[in-house]
Amino acid sequence: MSEYNHKKIEESWRAFWEKNQTYRTTNDAAKPKYYILDMFPYPSGAGLHVGHPLGYIASDIVTRYKRLKGFNVLHPMGFDSFGLPAEQYAIQTGQHPAITTEQNIARYIEQLKNIGFSYDWSREVRTSDPTFYRWTQWIFMELFRSWYNKETDRAEPIETLIARFETAGTSGIQAVADEDVPHFTADEWNAKSEREKYEITLKYRLTYVADAVVNWCAALGTVLANDEVKDGVSERGGYPVEQKLMRQWMMRITAYADRLLTGLDTVDWSDSLKEQQRNWIGKSTGAEVSFQIEHRVERIKVFTTRLDTIFGVSFMVLAPEHDLVPGLTTLEQKPAVDAYVTAAKMRSERDRMADAKTVSGVFTGSYCINPFNGERVPIYLADYVLAGYGTGAVMAVPSGDQRDWAFAKHFDLPIIPILDAQKEIDKQADNTKEGRYINSGMVNGLTYAEALPVLVQFLEEHGIGKAKINYRMRDAVFSRQRYWGEPVPVYFKDGLPYLLDEAELPLELPAVDKYLPTETGEPPLARAEDWKYKGEFEYELSTMPGWAGSSWYWYRYMDPQNESEFADKAAIDYWRDVDLYVGGSEHATGHLLYSRFWNKFLKDRGYVPEEEPFKKLVNQGMILGRSNFAYRFSQTKDVHLAVDEDEFVVKGKEKPADLFVSHGIFKKLDGNSNVAEATDLFKKIIVEQLGEEYLSQLDFEPFSGKTIQGFPGTTLKFADIHVDVNIVENDILDVEAFKNTRPDLVNEGAKFLLEDGKYICGVEIEKMSKSKFNVVNPDTIVERYGADTLRLYEMFLGPLTDAKPWNTNGIDGVYRFLKKFWRLFYEEPTEKTPGRWLVTDEKPTPAELKVLHKTIRKVAEDIENLSFNTSVSAFMVCVNELSTLKCNKKAVLQDLVVILAPFAPHITEELWAALGNEAGTLSYAEFPTFNPAYLVEDTIEYPVQINGKVRTTLAFSADAAPKDIENEILANEVVQKWLEGKTPKKVVVVPKRIVNVVV
Repeated sequence: MSEYNHKKIEESWRAFWEKNQTYRTTNDAAKPKYYILDMFPYPSGAGLHVGHPLGYIASDIVTRYKRLKGFNVLHPMGFDSFGLPAEQYAIQTGQHPAITTEQNIARYIEQLKNIGFSYDWSREVRTSDPTFYRWTQWIFMELFRSWYNKETDRAEPIETLIARFETAGTSGIQAVADEDVPHFTADEWNAKSEREKYEITLKYRLTYVADAVVNWCAALGTVLANDEVKDGVSERGGYPVEQKLMRQWMMRITAYADRLLTGLDTVDWSDSLKEQQRNWIGKSTGAEVSFQIEHRVERIKVFTTRLDTIFGVSFMVLAPEHDLVPGLTTLEQKPAVDAYVTAAKMRSERDRMADAKTVSGVFTGSYCINPFNGERVPIYLADYVLAGYGTGAVMAVPSGDQRDWAFAKHFDLPIIPILDAQKEIDKQADNTKEGRYINSGMVNGLTYAEALPVLVQFLEEHGIGKAKINYRMRDAVFSRQRYWGEPVPVYFKDGLPYLLDEAELPLELPAVDKYLPTETGEPPLARAEDWKYKGEFEYELSTMPGWAGSSWYWYRYMDPQNESEFADKAAIDYWRDVDLYVGGSEHATGHLLYSRFWNKFLKDRGYVPEEEPFKKLVNQGMILGRSNFAYRFSQTKDVHLAVDEDEFVVKGKEKPADLFVSHGIFKKLDGNSNVAEATDLFKKIIVEQLGEEYLSQLDFEPFSGKTIQGFPGTTLKFADIHVDVNIVENDILDVEAFKNTRPDLVNEGAKFLLEDGKYICGVEIEKMSKSKFNVVNPDTIVERYGADTLRLYEMFLGPLTDAKPWNTNGIDGVYRFLKKFWRLFYEEPTEKTPGRWLVTDEKPTPAELKVLHKTIRKVAEDIENLSFNTSVSAFMVCVNELSTLKCNKKAVLQDLVVILAPFAPHITEELWAALGNEAGTLSYAEFPTFNPAYLVEDTIEYPVQINGKVRTTLAFSADAAPKDIENEILANEVVQKWLEGKTPKKVVVVPKRIVNVVV
């Protein structure tokens, strides 16, 4: 095949790889392992656009490179196939989500295979497959059967806790547990009933049922995680979300907070990603203090990192959802409090924390007592305090905290100075720790370092608090009131949760008549007929959250067919952890935290060997869409009226004209502030292109009513309309295709004002999405240019981690490069003769070897550093230089084929076989070794400067002595000419760089 036919070549090699299972991986302990993983996708109905494969291409290049370097590489792919979109579609159509999911996955696999990824498809996993989620359910059960021992700093089987209760009661127990765990002796424990004992253990287990304030989305009928809510609405669908107290399954991720923090120091992740996780975990060192509520037995507990400011407290603030609010609210304040609580429910926690400018709150009518000075402290509600963070209460010190200061100013509350170094607290808060304390009772006159131990001692001696470490991160909600998710392997007996037997797994999703909650508000699983454990006990009706399956899936790839355990121990001990993990930064505080949590738990229980699952993690940047726009003229009458010094703009009815204006004309009109001048120009262009008769159909008459000075009654107005980028080439619109694809906007009589006979579209860079008509389907690119071109082009766009715009206009250059690479092997065919095979067995020249080895070094370094864009540039330079040298030597071209193979696997497979190698062996060939000797220069070109100006360039042996260089330069005819018979004052030879002659 002398002609580069990308379609034929790529189809042939994809079929070969599949038939011969080229990329099937075995657990070959004789080779060093390398585990490369892509964050597996949710299979949406839209399929892939060109932005999605970016990270997949990068990881595939590394995969192929590591194979060539002698590694046994595990590079699998699967699908995070439980998700809301399939369920929403099921609600609308009645079609089971499994059917939709299966169809979507088939589409994804087709697209992924078309791009030539070297996945081992025999290891594919799907989180919605019962053979997979059986083990998700098993891990849940293991969490339920475990507790966290602070003493050993790890999770242990619940039986070890029970054994300690039996011998010593709660004495010496250091556990992560509920706040209200009872204390008892061994005798008291042994005297309890089995039910009482079981209820106590529920307060220690790593997964448990509790009432929690959650993000409830009524439209979706489920609870959402914080990272699934943005600006008070669901990230998917944009539905309103409210804060609601609900019974939920929870997981004690907080038990691992310190280990999640310290583990970040051991992994090769970006600093920004680590910082996001640190901020999410939010470790704070301080003290817990109890404030007695006036005339009541209850106390309000607060956590503070500034116990030293306790004498500056002038009010208390509770979260609107705090348990004590109903009892604290007086009759007079109840209407205001109820209204405030209702309003707060409609805002997400993220919005409440982010909105630092708005001051809002309400007085409950009650007071508490400052335990250090006995002062009455009024109790307010404010939505900047969250029920789930800390204790849900804040002791407000307005002189030292800006938010408290703004609240105090708004509600006219005291601002008490507490340090003599605080400045201008009448204007803003000052949180300094400098100076000495004032208005602070027992610590007056002391410094911060002196005061803190005194306050802590008083706190603990009087039983009103204790030193404490607090975390912003809270236990994870582990319930969704949806159908399409993993069933929780739990049934309820006498109101208590019990696990199924392991032999009964998987607990599969039952059939239901609808995928909606019941009429009484229960989750969809309540619709299942006769779905009870052993026909008697109610199952848990919530399903697991979307992050359950993704919190351990990388282990299943190690041994995906195992029916007796989630993965064989020998396989886990061989593959151990992921060496390179590639995916989007949007998972920083969701998936990546939960998966690290589950991994640490599995290590504690002895199932896996590594503390951290992902050694190196890279977030690929986003490929942005390059949107195109058409501009439609709209006839609108805007009436500007002045009434009592207020200006009103009365919008007339906008009547779109069937007239579209090319971008250059639009800019001339839209950019002209002189409306009359712009209108005249517009009319002139219309007459020139469409004639007087068409102009007469348009209404340009100015509004005759009253106007404000400077505001003309008629303006030129254009609507910018997204155009499908697939009918635009080099920003030139295919007008007929536009008419056919957007009949909602363009009728048969529509007119177009052109530039040089072409309609030029406007351009804007924005996120790629269907609504913006800027989605480019990779199938289209593969069909037209080939997968190798797509792979190279996506890498060429820029650094992997950067955001960059897609521009189909630039892809031709990469396609031409591949054809030029092909021409090193085959002569250009003509109509009469096919192109000859050009490759010879001649010995390469030093110049050819220099070009090759320069490229070998560059590509190897770039792949190791994930700098793929500069590798593509290096390939282009290499091919250009070899073409100039007319190099057709097999010794050079065969090595070039190998180093290009990770980037462009199809064309290189074809040429590898054409070079006489066994078909299909390229993937496991040896990456060429860089030989620095070929880059050593035999001669050096020296620019010769005379009085600062380069007059000539002379070549010398690389090992020539400076004195010999000087003598030869002074004898050179060109130099003699510029010396004009004069003797140089000085000759400076900079070895291997330059020669300066000073006359």
